[in-house]
Amino acid sequence: MKRNAYKPKPARRVEIPKDNGKTRPLSIYCYEDKLVQEAIRRILEAIFEPLFYDEMMGFRPGRNCHQALRYLNVMLERRCTSYVLDADIKGFFDHLNHDWIMKFIGSKVRDSNFLRLVKRMLKAGIMEDYQFEPTEEGSGQGSVCSPVIANIYMHYVLLWWFRNRVVPSMKGYCGIVVYADDFVVCFQYKAEAEKFYDALKRRMEHFGLRLEEDKSRLLEFGRFAEGNRQKTGKGKPETFNFLGFTHYCSKSRNGKFRVKRKTSRKKFVKKCREVHQRLKEMRVLPVADIIRKLNQILAGYFHYYGITDNMESLENFCYAVRKSLFFWLNRRSERRSYDWDSFHAVLMKYPMNRPKIYVSIYG
Repeated sequence: MKRNAYKPKPARRVEIPKDNGKTRPLSIYCYEDKLVQEAIRRILEAIFEPLFYDEMMGFRPGRNCHQALRYLNVMLERRCTSYVLDADIKGFFDHLNHDWIMKFIGSKVRDSNFLRLVKRMLKAGIMEDYQFEPTEEGSGQGSVCSPVIANIYMHYVLLWWFRNRVVPSMKGYCGIVVYADDFVVCFQYKAEAEKFYDALKRRMEHFGLRLEEDKSRLLEFGRFAEGNRQKTGKGKPETFNFLGFTHYCSKSRNGKFRVKRKTSRKKFVKKCREVHQRLKEMRVLPVADIIRKLNQILAGYFHYYGITDNMESLENFCYAVRKSLFFWLNRRSERRSYDWDSFHAVLMKYPMNRPKIYVSIYG
């Protein structure tokens, strides 16, 4: 690296299956390249972190998904939100334009050696089925510095534009929260929301990106949505998904408007299938070991999805897990090992973790 002779090796490309039948490309880098990427990440983070806006929550120190949900909740409940744009970018990491990345980083970094190193990393290529393929665009998912590069890209393409160009031109309220390539934009007026949506599509195309049309939509949402939709005969207010939760309009115990959230059906079904398969693989272990490992899975699940108003989904998940456990314990031999009474006796001896709300949306 001192002689500027360092060249990153091509990454090994692995396709990870997704729920919709498609695959997500994952790049696996060698150890030396990961060390260099970590150094690049630290430098970029030190330079650009002070420039990022509070609305950007993903892959930043001291910020997480639950903070993004709290920020969104404030926009929905305490601001004049009547319309929500739920947007998702198609193949975000795979379509980052290298020229724009270098321009964005070069706007704050003048060191030519550092810029050359970043460009070499982006152009290192991939190996798939023992064949080399050049990388003309994108930053590999699996790269240590890809998250901060993605944040830099979103900062200039979306957030800077939104804060300095969109907000001053709006008459009503508008707000945004971003987590990686997922973002939600709230508006007071429908006409301004539609105008922004059209402008957003053009801006994304200018920077080499496209919105996922199937996952991006503008919907009426907020404290007046239920009344307005009943007057027009459209039924209940629509819902939208963000960070694994389905957000829907509801009311508090005293009748005031509230936004509530539950585990999205897609994430719920996916996790149930994963646990069912995991129990199948562990069925030959002693019961105590099975439940100990199962409790580790449940603890991680509850710490993320254990959020205000989501207790019913957590209990449904626990019920599904118990059914899977009962099923596979009875498949350990040709004879049926347990009925429900003896199964409950086992759970009394080796208790499973109970659902619990760990995160307050108002905390």
